[in-house]
Amino acid sequence: MKVDLGFDTEQLGKLIEKVKDNPETGSTVWKASTAWKNGLRSEATIHREGKDHTVPMDEPTPMGGSDTAPNMVEVVLGSYGCCLTTGFVANAALRGIQLEGVDIEVEGDLDLQGFFGLKDPDEAWPGYTDVRAKVKLTAPTATAEQLQELFDAVVPTSPVGSIIARPVKVATELA
Repeated sequence: MKVDLGFDTEQLGKLIEKVKDNPETGSTVWKASTAWKNGLRSEATIHREGKDHTVPMDEPTPMGGSDTAPNMVEVVLGSYGCCLTTGFVANAALRGIQLEGVDIEVEGDLDLQGFFGLKDPDEAWPGYTDVRAKVKLTAPTATAEQLQELFDAVVPTSPVGSIIARPVKVATELA
């Protein structure tokens, strides 16, 4: 059964087939650059073929920022929730499941002692130690089994979830 969830499922299907037929086309590089704006405010520019997107970030007032935008660790939580949402919508459409809503609450535990350098990272990790997401899928015509299968397919294949959950090689150098 074909469902319309507001995006081009044919285009997505073609990309999936392309990667399935030619696995090397699935190896991609994603790019971003950042620039300091003022105070603790900065902007990330995401560079994509033919179009750039700018995402402002700032710290909350208690941390010295002007609270004009979410901070970086908040963006990570939002990115995870949005990544899951994309996965649920895309996979539901490809499976013929008519979704009416996807609502996800994400929260994470972070010890500021690590971020402020008050403790060694072995004692107080500067990043998230735990991230939790609660997913609510509204799909009145889907069975509980279909929704569980959808959930089981989406969560382990979330790129942002994988970035958070697994070690990633990070190389940072002074230019």
